[in-house]
This record gives sequence, structure tokens and C-alpha cells, in this order.
Amino acid sequence: MPKLSSQQTDIQGKVRLDKWLWAARFFKTRAIARDAVQSGKVQYNGQRSKPGKIVELGASIKVPQGFDFKDIKVLQLKEQRQGAPLAVLMYQETVESEKLRASNTQARKLSAFHSPKPDHKPDKKQRRKIIQFKQQ
Repeated sequence: MPKLSSQQTDIQGKVRLDKWLWAARFFKTRAIARDAVQSGKVQYNGQRSKPGKIVELGASIKVPQGFDFKDIKVLQLKEQRQGAPLAVLMYQETVESEKLRASNTQARKLSAFHSPKPDHKPDKKQRRKIIQFKQQ
């Protein structure tokens, strides 16, 4: 049986989930992508799946990205990693996901200004008072 090239496998649409996530540049290595899928951080069509799951066109994938999750729709199937401008064309983020990430980013920025941060470390006398207060 002749070996299929990567372009032929792309046409047939037989790309593993971990390989697709790596090719779309969501993860730096395939091992990290596999671990994320196995641990349940990545959801395929709203369900937990295995790294060997075959990705289909139009599928919905929820991927962790920093502090948030990206909800994306698969537009292209490739198993070879390409440059970032080409990788972005492999998927499209949903409008709801973009709005949610923007609102979460705004909330994080607002809470950063309101978090109580001391101007300096407590000195020896202040530390003793804190310890004494905690023990009561």
C-alpha cells in the first residue's frame, strides 16, 4: 500500500485532534496538545474527547488560551504546522467567544486597579502586630 502524502491525508480529512491543535498553533508541541486534550481542557463539539479524535470541518472546539477559552470553528484541516498567518486561516473564533474574552479582559484590568497593594513591606514591629492579631 503506497504511503499517503500530507496533502492527500488533508483532502481525506483524517487529522487527529492533538495534531490539528498543534498545526493551528494553539500549543507549542504535540505532546502539550495531547496532554491538554487528555486532561479535559479541550472540548470537541461540547464534549471531552481523546487526542486521536478525527477532526471534521465545521466542528466546534473550545481551547484554553491564557486566562480565557477560545470557542472556534474548524475551517481547514491540515496536519503540518505552518506559519502563524496561515494557521489563523484554519479556524474562526465565534463572536460570542470574542465578546466574552473582551469583557473578561476588561474586568481583569478594572480589578487590577482596585486590588489592595501595600506601598511597602511591613517592618518588624508591624509584622509582630500582624502575627499577634492572627493568633487571637
